[in-house]
Amino acid sequence: MRPIEKIPIQQIVLSDETFSINYQPDLKRLRASIEEIGLIQPVLLRKKLTGYQIICGFRRVAITKELGKSEIESRVFEEKERDDFSLFNLSLHENLTGRGFNMVEKAMILEKLIHLFQIEPTVVIERFLPLLSLEPHEKILNTFLSLARMEDEIKTYVLREEVSRSNIRRIASFSSGDQRAILSLLLPLKLGESRLRELLILLKEISRIDQCSIEEIVTRPEMRAILSEKEMTPPQKADRIKKVLMDLRYPRMRKREEKFREGLRKLNLPGNLFLIPPPFFEGKGMKAEFQFETKEEYQRIIRSLSNLANKKEFEEMIESL
Repeated sequence: MRPIEKIPIQQIVLSDETFSINYQPDLKRLRASIEEIGLIQPVLLRKKLTGYQIICGFRRVAITKELGKSEIESRVFEEKERDDFSLFNLSLHENLTGRGFNMVEKAMILEKLIHLFQIEPTVVIERFLPLLSLEPHEKILNTFLSLARMEDEIKTYVLREEVSRSNIRRIASFSSGDQRAILSLLLPLKLGESRLRELLILLKEISRIDQCSIEEIVTRPEMRAILSEKEMTPPQKADRIKKVLMDLRYPRMRKREEKFREGLRKLNLPGNLFLIPPPFFEGKGMKAEFQFETKEEYQRIIRSLSNLANKKEFEEMIESL
């Protein structure tokens, strides 16, 4: 490697991303630092016939160019001085000490190790997963490789919403087209991990049972109406979307629920007396719950409960369970 020298930026091949491991980096702090005190650490380049290839320092080169500077301090490797994997490993370690990596960048690193540099999966699992603060297991490697294959819009969502590995695996189980359809549904919503898991599972099951695409599900009129409703908050939309998906997934349960609600309307119960069916209408029996503040309220509720036995609607509700 040659001593530090200034290389014209126009001679650097900015389109060559062989060693790039950046995804949506936050450049504000680095730009402010370079503007104030200049470049602290030179970039690493490799001299090739077509120009200089960036090994480490993609962000520094980009900012330096944006600032209108014509050259940048660099350390330069000769073309045959080191092989590609050795240089990538060098870049990886320099970035680890300087900034660390987000989820998508870790996925990019692992994908390049396996597919670009042809490193054996066992070596990647044992050596590189711990280096990236990941558990050394094949399942973890496959999770991040599936993330690397996703389209940029999905990666951005995963990064912004801090999607868990288990939900990344669920998203990866869909085709790329279905992933795009799912994203159109997820973006207007505000979902926690458990609610995201619920929606992904429901979409998968509805698609399988009804033999339809995810796009057909998410573009249903009732779904689009909820997503376009301006008066509803994202969490409210998420609740409504889940209700629609539950109805699609469990149509028999929806019919039983509607029948149960119709029975409640006919019974005309006091506002502080509640009849509750079994969860998902699975199993037998229902619960009666009530609340009161005075003895008189309690007596009225007891009379209402006693009178239920004489009502045909109540008998039908019991038999329907």
